[in-house]
Amino acid sequence: MTQTAVPLIDRDDLFIPLPDGTRLAARIWRPDDDTPVPAVLEYIPYRKRDATLPRDETIHPWMARQGYACLRVDIRGTGDSEGTFDDEYSEQELRDACDVIAWIAAQDWCTGAVGMMGKSWGAFNSLQVAARRPPALKAVVKVCGTVDRFNDDIHFKGGCLLGENFGWGSLMLSYSARPADPLLRPDWRADLRQRIASMPHLSEIWTSHQTRDAYWRHGSVCEDYAALDAAVLTVGGWNDNYMNAPAALVLNAPMAKALVGPWVHQYPHTAVPAPRIDFLTEMKSWWDRWLKGLDTGAETVPNYRVWMLDSAPPDARAAVRPGRWLAETLPSPRVSGLTLSLGADGTLGGDGAPDRVIATPQTLGAASGEFFPMGLNAEMAGDQRFDDAQSVCFEAECPDGLALLGAAELSLTLSADSPFGFVVARLCDVAPDGASVRIAHGVLNLRHRCDPPAPLVPGEAVTVALTLDQMAYRLAPGHRLRLALSNSYWPFVWPSPHPVALRLTAGALTLPVHDDTAPEWRFAEPDPLPPPRLRMLEPGAETRERRIDQISGREDLIITSDSGLSENPDHGLRTRARMHEHWSILPDDPLSARCAIRWDQSFARGDWSVTTCVEARQSADAERLTLEARVTAHIKDGDEAPEIIERNFIAHVARQHI
Repeated sequence: MTQTAVPLIDRDDLFIPLPDGTRLAARIWRPDDDTPVPAVLEYIPYRKRDATLPRDETIHPWMARQGYACLRVDIRGTGDSEGTFDDEYSEQELRDACDVIAWIAAQDWCTGAVGMMGKSWGAFNSLQVAARRPPALKAVVKVCGTVDRFNDDIHFKGGCLLGENFGWGSLMLSYSARPADPLLRPDWRADLRQRIASMPHLSEIWTSHQTRDAYWRHGSVCEDYAALDAAVLTVGGWNDNYMNAPAALVLNAPMAKALVGPWVHQYPHTAVPAPRIDFLTEMKSWWDRWLKGLDTGAETVPNYRVWMLDSAPPDARAAVRPGRWLAETLPSPRVSGLTLSLGADGTLGGDGAPDRVIATPQTLGAASGEFFPMGLNAEMAGDQRFDDAQSVCFEAECPDGLALLGAAELSLTLSADSPFGFVVARLCDVAPDGASVRIAHGVLNLRHRCDPPAPLVPGEAVTVALTLDQMAYRLAPGHRLRLALSNSYWPFVWPSPHPVALRLTAGALTLPVHDDTAPEWRFAEPDPLPPPRLRMLEPGAETRERRIDQISGREDLIITSDSGLSENPDHGLRTRARMHEHWSILPDDPLSARCAIRWDQSFARGDWSVTTCVEARQSADAERLTLEARVTAHIKDGDEAPEIIERNFIAHVARQHI
């Protein structure tokens, strides 16, 4: 659907008052007339005046022209908003959201009906706010988020500590140190001092909670799906690690529809790999039905529209993924379970019990990809054959091909020589030439085989269950299905404190086999995006380099990113962000694992500038993890003396279960 010439009110200097007197900065787009319209809220900590502006302007003005008031609000203590940021999805954040919704519903330009939308952070808090049932909130559109903050987020997965926990915590230090815009906040300097002085060391907080305790249950909507009485459109991507929530919501929430494409961590009208879809029209249909009461048929579409991937060569930067759209309904009558034993001869479905030792090098995992890839910078999972070669593998021939839809279940009987340890399972599509594509994977910290978690008893056999991620995949005839097992996966999972050997004595894999008869679905292609209004003064660049020391075997992964220098044409703010990540490990020493991350961000207008630098490091010994960070802000403002604000963090977190 093309943009129509509806005149809009567009204000990026709106402040929404909260009951405690704090004001949250907002931008609003709405039709320029006196007719009340429903409202759509996006509520995130990412700076509406520069960081998310290009993305915001592909969504909110278009939706406003369809008869909506669209608001992009900075969370308390971020962007241009007042107050103090305390944590992701905190009680304060969610209370503020409910107050913002009540304020919006009470405005004379609003009909009183409000929807909430967002990707990633905005997906999380949209669901969490919906579970609180603010009276005006009628519907949600959630893209790339989870229902379970402990088992299926960037911090822990299957009880394993993820590398992304530290990566994201370091980025949030940098985000939290960004100044408000002086044009909107005359108190920006005092506010920046306060932000840096009060910012939480999130990596420490998250790493300290190594069980699914009350901290993680807060905000995990899987605790009570029945609380989600708003209509939920949930969206995921097979190249994003939040692919499990759509099926979970469809199967458990009262009013949920799901849409899963081949995409990375982006909105479906801009995402890769292709095909993209006309997602704005999909959202309009959702809002029109639940906020305007129009008969759009949104509630009658199949509850699980998914892109079933076809076999294709592995490509960590694939621009297109072949397949087709299926119109499925979960639970699907077209899916049946097929259980294959792990045979003694290494076959899936073979006879006899395996007697295999899983003791993989710490460097295994180079082809794992990022937790949430963002684009075409080789962030998706790559060719798995080299990791497969170091893993314990079981295979099945697929002469007629094989279609899979759902989550595979794996049962393993094994013993360990250490009280710590984890297992990684990868399901792969192996082509005749040996190329291996990861279809789905799962990880399990073996201490989390029970609740509460308990150490392994060395030498004692245990039987554990591991659920792999959701998938929709069709293997080509003549390909092989491979199950690859390892107990290392760097840098996706932080390693165990000691090298571990797992003896596997029995196992079975249950596959969700699809009969491949589901009706197909068609989506319109998106219209071309409007040209970005941010002026690029200097181009950005990305690099991703893997180094192997031929003497020690040490592997280094070095990633750099430069956003380029951009300028907002409306108010002249110039911004730039640079990142440098360095992950390093030796093949035989889990305690050699290191990560160092640096973020530099700059903000300037005329003779005013603020540059911030975050330098963060994580390492570990057998007893604890050490997390260090330094935050520095350099301020220049006309003739005033330059100012430097600094803060240092150091934390030693005991290894209770990791």
